[in-house]
Parts: sequence; C-alpha cells; structure tokens
Amino acid sequence: MSSADTHVEQHYGRGRILDSILSALHAAGRDIARLRPEDLAPIDEFHIRGREATVELARRGYLQAGSRVLDVGCGLGGSARYLAVEHRCQVTGIDLTREYVEAAGFLAGMVGLADKVSFRQASALEMPFGDGSFDVVWTEHVQMNIADKTAFYREIRRVARPGGMLLFHDVFRGDSGPLHYPVPWAEEPSISFLAAPHEARQILEDLGFMIRDWEDRTLPSQQWFAAALERLKTEGQPPLGLHLLMGSTARTKFENLFRNLCEGRAVVYQACAQRP
Repeated sequence: MSSADTHVEQHYGRGRILDSILSALHAAGRDIARLRPEDLAPIDEFHIRGREATVELARRGYLQAGSRVLDVGCGLGGSARYLAVEHRCQVTGIDLTREYVEAAGFLAGMVGLADKVSFRQASALEMPFGDGSFDVVWTEHVQMNIADKTAFYREIRRVARPGGMLLFHDVFRGDSGPLHYPVPWAEEPSISFLAAPHEARQILEDLGFMIRDWEDRTLPSQQWFAAALERLKTEGQPPLGLHLLMGSTARTKFENLFRNLCEGRAVVYQACAQRP
C-alpha cells in the first residue's frame, strides 16, 4: 500500500466501527437477531443523500437481475446490499479501508445476504480482477481521495466488460475557491483531490466512454443537508448515523460540506457512461 493509500485508510478507519454500529443499533431499538437490510440504512451509505441518492443512481443505469456489479469504494456495503436486494444483482465491493470491508461482510451476513454480496480490501487503482469482469461499475464519493483521475477511470474501464456501464455519484470542485475543511473525506487538503466536473468528463471521453447521462445534483444535495442539519438542531443526534464514521468532528464536516455546496466551492454530479 502506498503512503497516500495509508493516509486515506487512516482517515476512514477509526477503530471499533463495527462495535459502535452494533451498540447504536441496540440503542435505536433494532432487534440484532432479526436485522433487516433497511435497518442499516442510516449508517451504511456514506455519501450525500444516502439511500435516496443510491435509488436515484440505480435508475440511471441498465441494471438487470444477475448483473455482475463492482462497487468501488463500497464503505460499509450499503449500496451493494441495496443492489443485491432490490435489483437482484451479484455485487462485489472493494474498499481501501480494511475495517470497512470487515464490517461490510459481517453486516451482510447479519441480514442474510452473504451469498449475494462479497467484499475485499483493494485499491481502486489496482483492482484484483480480470479484464471485463463486470457488467456495471458503481462508485459513490470515492474519487475525491484519488489524485490520478485518469488512472482511476482507466482501471474502471479495464474491469468493465465491453459495452458495460459506469455509474457514479460524486463530489467535484466548484469554481468559487478552495474548500472549507474538515469535510467527510479529508480533515485537511493533503488527501483531497477534487477535479472539476468537466475535467472528469473529458477524461472519460478520452478513454472512449460514451456519456449516457450527466446531471448536476448540487441543489437537491443542498436541500438534503439543510433538512438534515435542521433535524439535528431540533431532535439531536440519533444513536445510529453517519457521525459514527466521522469521529468528533462529524458535525463540523457536515456543516462545512453544506457551506461548500452553497458557496459553489463543491458540486455534486451523477452520471452513467458506457464503455466502448
């Protein structure tokens, strides 16, 4: 693992994540012995708009029952489990953070999906799969920690089958100046590498991808943050939530990302691109 990868894993790996989740599930009144996939929704989709965005992104794709899907940067596996249950896909998730991968596998077993999803630790720049292994490559909020965007999208192109799809939901650089830190993916700028959306699109097109769908989703992202922060102010912190993954600066990270979106320092896009 490179030094950059190590720093990224150290940012996300907080120790005892699974124990914290299980304790929070109990505090939230969930029956651990009869856990359902939807019980995990408040914690296992570490991206803006959570499950709502995952459902929206899936609608952009060409998902069919039995499709082989690779979730790059799978986190705790929420999107992978959703795709397995709702779209009957066979999903493999990879993540740089070992603690996430271990928790993702454990949680999949708890909700009865161990035979539908699998997880392994791997770098998005060196995926341990053969050429053309997947019908769909899926990624949400991952490339912000990757400096070499061309290498990232080239590796996605390699593991997707000819005619296969890339679906992404990501944060990109706005045109109104540098970010306010910390944000969920970085305490400070050293592991944050935002590209402008047009730069990412140009890289994809240079690699031969055909853009099928490309949409700015910044406004609904702002609205989601506004509602979430209002709930936090009036109802307080729930036992189960993304704050468990962000440590003591969780609220500041949320507030800063909201501010960055409102000030045009960051933008959010969803897209579907087809491999040649």
